[in-house]
Amino acid sequence: MDDFRLPTSPIANLMSPATNPQDQQHPQEKQDRAIVERLLQENPNSYHLVELARLRIRYQNFPGARDIQKSLNVILEQWDLTEEELFEKTRQIHAKGQVYQRDRTEDKQDWS
Repeated sequence: MDDFRLPTSPIANLMSPATNPQDQQHPQEKQDRAIVERLLQENPNSYHLVELARLRIRYQNFPGARDIQKSLNVILEQWDLTEEELFEKTRQIHAKGQVYQRDRTEDKQDWS
């Protein structure tokens, strides 16, 4: 009996998740990349923890932005946190009061 194999494309072998043609670009990806780059350079504080948690939720199960997702994992490792520990800390932060202080001169709204 012959060994039947499906033909494979050389391009399919080279394709990584980062270059998956079905990946989508998130509309906030550019702004979020800047935040991620700052978080990579900073130590955790309340604001940074909340930002990291917000971005983890935003990109959770998002079909794309693989580089941001990887960077968020790196930040968790750098800060020696699991995702569950991060979410527990941010629940405590939010329970104490408003983390994001709105600048009264700023009229920009972010509905993301």
